[in-house]
Order: sequence, then structure tokens, then C-alpha cells
Amino acid sequence: MDLVVQLHSHLPWVLGHGDWPHGSDWLSEATLETYLPLIEQLRTLGDEGVAAPVTLGITPILANQLGHASFRGILEKYAAQRAAAHEEQAALFEQRGETDLAWVARWHGQQLERLRALWTEIDGDILGAFKGFADAGRIELTSSAATHAFLPMLGRDESIRFQLRLGFAEHRRIFGVNPVGCWLPECAYRPAGWWEPLHHAPHRGMRHGTEQDVLDAGFRYVTLDAPLVAGRDKRHRRPPYRAYGIRSDDGSGALRALVRDPRTAAQVWSADGGYPGDGAYLEFHKQHWPGGLKLWRVTARNADLGDKLPYWPEVAEAKVREHAGHFATLLGAIAREQHPWGTTLITAPFDTELFGHWWFEGPQFLGQLYRELRHHPQLRPTTGSWHLIDNPDAPVIPVDPGSWGAHSDWSTWVGAPVAYMWRRLWPLEDRFWQLVPRALGDERAHVALAQAARTFVLAQSSDWPFIVTMGQAADYGAHRFHSHCADLDRLLDALSTALEAGGSFETANAIAAELATRDDPFPDVLPHLAAALA
Repeated sequence: MDLVVQLHSHLPWVLGHGDWPHGSDWLSEATLETYLPLIEQLRTLGDEGVAAPVTLGITPILANQLGHASFRGILEKYAAQRAAAHEEQAALFEQRGETDLAWVARWHGQQLERLRALWTEIDGDILGAFKGFADAGRIELTSSAATHAFLPMLGRDESIRFQLRLGFAEHRRIFGVNPVGCWLPECAYRPAGWWEPLHHAPHRGMRHGTEQDVLDAGFRYVTLDAPLVAGRDKRHRRPPYRAYGIRSDDGSGALRALVRDPRTAAQVWSADGGYPGDGAYLEFHKQHWPGGLKLWRVTARNADLGDKLPYWPEVAEAKVREHAGHFATLLGAIAREQHPWGTTLITAPFDTELFGHWWFEGPQFLGQLYRELRHHPQLRPTTGSWHLIDNPDAPVIPVDPGSWGAHSDWSTWVGAPVAYMWRRLWPLEDRFWQLVPRALGDERAHVALAQAARTFVLAQSSDWPFIVTMGQAADYGAHRFHSHCADLDRLLDALSTALEAGGSFETANAIAAELATRDDPFPDVLPHLAAALA
């Protein structure tokens, strides 16, 4: 039975929007705590001759940040500050006689220095390192919609086409190959049918399904949550242990769907029984200031922050080996259980940032898992596209609307706390797409139009409603959404005025230049605007 471990890497655009707590520090944390440790693990496994064919998704908006000219200096400044904080606070702990905490602080400092050395060795090129693994045939890289927009809620098909075609093209520009897999943002899908997600939504009416736009953009497979494919007959649920073809309007199933396995997901994601909550692992929420140092272990799932004990790395390492072995055994048991039914695939998708950022020991766990899998011959680790090449036939099924969010529905991104975002965004969609044909036809408008397109897709990021709904940084999510919408309104006003008057584009270009100082992803957007209109 094949095993596909999918890692979905994504952060919204944060460059140019401050540093702490949700600006560039967010990107630097993910790089030091997740992306570099993952590169380190893949290198080590390669040296050991252990196959680790991860299917690694990198969203275009994240890739544009990791490859941005400013990021190297930002990361190196952040890492130096972290290193100084570890040393300074270790000395203070020693003065106070807190030798356990001093030791942990210095241990973290040593781990940081190792990762800084790796950063230097790869010349700060995170994307190049992952590309090297993919070019060598060791992993698969997949893409997504340009800014991780929640596609089922976008009011115009042009917006969906633009997000997907720009995402496909950016992957080709950055990694030099066309992506096969598309991570649907939030695993969100909408079948063909009547569209009216909110009362009196504009453009309500019949629309085609998400799969058509994904296929038209050039992708060949996506990943969905199990309830979306299970079917509505509770007596005969479709199993998640195979790929399916998503039935289109014409009855074909050209777009394949891998399906998240709920049992393996719960083993990692569950707040109650998942591995990351084990008492031996590093506690995420308790931090020492200044420096934001994490020096304690979980201790117990129900322990108050004041009762947390100092971290013991060697105990955590032993627990990693135990949990990796347990996970491999669980996977083997599923393979044996499913064998009589002829099912062929276990898909285990996770947010990449879970491994290292949220769960400090996560990258070690992944490395140890692939070592353990060598002892389970009934399992074959592979990538999403390799599995589909080896298993070209798939039952074609209708897929229900939903996501991998709470209740497997859209509520996280369209519920009462964030419904206003869509009522703000839908008129902007109309205004933008009504202006695009005229602006494309006037070369003088192209600079301002390109920046308007960037601002347009930044406003569509699914992160803004997610952050507001979850409540942990609601003010930030709302501010980012409103600021991008206001920027777009201002730029469209100037563009419209220039186009209607047939005069100077000086004002529009000045606004575009101002916005580009902080929001400058996607260097070549105009061709994809034209394609989205077709």
C-alpha cells in the first residue's frame, strides 16, 4: 500500500508589514524552526540512503517571500538577535542559580548555531535547496492558488482562474517545472450548482465546479478531506484509502483527488491525544522574555503554565523514536486491514509549519518515521504524482462542498465574524475585472494595473478570515484585509480617472510605486490577467 506524506507550506505576505509579532518575524521563525530543520532532515536521510519522498507544497506567496531580495538580511538579523538572547538569558539564569534553565537556553543556542551554519552553506537559498531535492527525484514539489484564496467564496470565475493560473505560472518560474499537484487552499471545494453562499450574494446563480478551473490552470490532482468524498449514504461510506476522480459537469473525472486519512491525522493533530501534546516535548505556549525563549516541556497535558518543568532534550528524543515507531505501526495496521479491499493509498497531509514551529521535535519525527518505514514492507512511501502514475484508474465520484476546517465545512471562512469581508470583497472583484480590459489595452496603464492585481490577490488571502475567526490575532487579520482593500480602491480610482480622461497616469503610477515598496510579489502578472478573462 502506498503512503503519501504531504506537507503544505504557507504563510501570508508579511514582508513590508512590520516584524513582531506577525510581520517578518513570523517568516523568520518558520524558516529557522521548520524549513531549515526539514532541509537538514532530508539531507541526513539522503546520506543514510533512506528514501523520504515527501510531497512538499510551497504556496506561491510563501515562495515569493523566501526568495525575496530583502529576506536574507531579515533572517540573519533575526537569527543574531535570537542567538544573543539565548546567551544573555543563560547568563542571567546562572546568576539566579537556575542552572536547569541556563543549560536549556545554551542548548537551544547550539541548535540555532547549527541551523545558521546550514543557512550559510546553502547561501540562504531555501527554495534552491528544496528544488535540488526535487530535481534529484527525492521529493515532489506542488503549488497552490497564488495567495491561498478561499476559492469557493470568490464571486467571479475570473478571480478563481487568475489565482490558479498565476499560482501555476509562479511555480514554473521559481522551480523551473510545471507542478502536477495543487493544494486547494484550506482543501476547500465547491461542486457545480447553485451559488449563493450568503443571502443576496451578487452573481448568485449556477456555476461550474472548482475542478474545472483547477484542470484548466494545468494541475492534475488535489487533496480533499475525507468527509467530502465519503458520500451521503451512511451505510456505505467511501473509504479514504484510494484516489478518486472528481466528477465534472460532463461526467468525466480527469482531476484526481487524494483523500486525507482521519486516523493518521488525529494521531498528530488531536489536541487531546496527538503526539505533540506528550509531556516530554517542548512547550510552545510558555515563553521567557526578553527573547521569547521556550525552555520548558509540556510536562502534562493539563498542567498549568506555572507548573511546567525544564526541557530535557534526551527524553524528547527517545519519545520521538517511540512515536515514530508507533505511527509506522499504525500505518502498517491500516495497510493490512485495507488489503482485502484492494485499496491502495494512505494520504497523510499536514501543515509543514506544524513540524518544528508548533511541534519543535516534528522534523525529527518525520526523519525517524521514514527510517521506521523500512521495517514495514507492506508500505511504500511515495509522492502524490508517482502514486497516480502507478495507479491511473480511479472511480469517478461526486464530491460534496467543504474544507478541512472545523466541521469540514466553510464556516471558518464565511461565518458571522467574517461575512462582512466577502460583502466588501465582491464589489471590489466587479470593479477590478470591469477595469482590466481597458487597462490591458493601454500600455501606459500597465505598471499601475500590475500593482492593482497584486493588491487584489493579497486582499483575497484565506488567512485574513481565518485569523479573525480563530480570534488569536483578530485585529491583525482585520487590519490586513481592510488595508489591502483600501489600497486597491485608491489605485483603481486613479486608474479609472486616467483611463476615462485619456490623460496622465502619473497619479496612478505614484500610488503603485508607493504600494510596491511593501507589496511586491509576482513580478509578471499581466499575462495571467488576460488569460483569466478568456
